[in-house]
Amino acid sequence: MNAESIRKLFELVRKGKLSPDDAVQRLRHLPFEDLGFAKVDHHRALRVGMPEVVFGEGKKPAQLAEIFRRLSKHGGNILATRVSKEQFAAVKKKTRQAEYQPVARAVVLQRDKTRHGKGTIAVVSAGTSDIPVAEEAVVTAEIMGNDVERLYDVGVAGIHRLLANRSSLTQARVVIVCAGMEGALPSVVGGLIGVPVIAVPTSVGYGAAFKGLAALLGMMNSCASNVSVVNIDNGFGAGYVASLINRL
Repeated sequence: MNAESIRKLFELVRKGKLSPDDAVQRLRHLPFEDLGFAKVDHHRALRVGMPEVVFGEGKKPAQLAEIFRRLSKHGGNILATRVSKEQFAAVKKKTRQAEYQPVARAVVLQRDKTRHGKGTIAVVSAGTSDIPVAEEAVVTAEIMGNDVERLYDVGVAGIHRLLANRSSLTQARVVIVCAGMEGALPSVVGGLIGVPVIAVPTSVGYGAAFKGLAALLGMMNSCASNVSVVNIDNGFGAGYVASLINRL
């Protein structure tokens, strides 16, 4: 369906020959744009209510830049995760409004700043080394229309640091907890509050941490019933799911 087909579709709605609901259903199934090396989905936001996200790792700078440029022509917000400085330089040449978040390793183009979330998402990191993963969660939640509060370096090795932020935790509608090592922090947070806790195991830790596997298994065996777990270092996944919960 090209631009002319879309124009005709809306003309049918205007003339009363097609209901708005039926028109939306047709738009939900618009085809992708085939770039040869990628098939770009321009209508994800229409189908699922969230902007398009591009995983940058493994893509050539020129490929990522072209995908980002094509998406930017269709309006709305765009997020690219796991992006290197070299990749961002290529993106910036084609999309001047794009901004780089170096800690999160993310590129954002935020044109719609409407707040869709019903409350605040708190993003918690056990240690300073977990902040890059936490920042990926923050960037994701923010571009998807949420208010976010950061609570960093409050791990169980100094539990008083966490308890000093108990007020912020209890006021949040969803809490994301990023932790490496043994991954104990989400269980502690889950025992303090009555809202969903999304645990993110990070690959931080010495040898027996097995690059996040120990934290992952610890979180999956949490005795706190309100804790769910995403993949190792998956700040994006946590931010996305938290956004969905915060819209309910």
